[in-house]
Amino acid sequence: MRIIGGSFRGRALAFVGKGDAGAHLRPTTDRVRETLFNVLMGGRYGDPITDMRCLDLFAGTGALGLEALSRGASHTTFVETGRKGQSLICENIALCDCKTTTKLVARDATRLPANPDAPYDLIFLDPPYAKSMGEAALKSALAGEWIAKEALILWEESAKIAPPPECELLETRKFGGTNISFLTT
Repeated sequence: MRIIGGSFRGRALAFVGKGDAGAHLRPTTDRVRETLFNVLMGGRYGDPITDMRCLDLFAGTGALGLEALSRGASHTTFVETGRKGQSLICENIALCDCKTTTKLVARDATRLPANPDAPYDLIFLDPPYAKSMGEAALKSALAGEWIAKEALILWEESAKIAPPPECELLETRKFGGTNISFLTT
């Protein structure tokens, strides 16, 4: 895994192998991340990255949030409950030398407390597939005021999603066995 574009372009991230099933790590492939960020940078959604605050729920390795930082996000908060994922995120933050623009929240994304900071504009939601955890995490993030009005949410899932009424589904793109749905609040 590596950072695809921006100021960290080409930096290798901590090695995960083919993922860590025990830790529920299933990193978004470089190819899917590249396509996803090409869509984001393509203008269809304005400029959803530059100077935006990014929230990476079920962050795993942190690759999505780091890619956003590399491309101009002002800050990324990673939410990850697994110790292996937390360790990889810390290692990747060090590899990208971006400790001052990141924060790691060691919590279950489905049980977020009230947000102590400003809300986030760009949200990556990559829960374990087919467990309805994305719905619970999004509900929790909305209730805790983690998500700004008119935020862009990118939800990676293997099956059809059920967005809450506060969110509007804009489109869904399929990448092999992965669906990425674009939503807004």
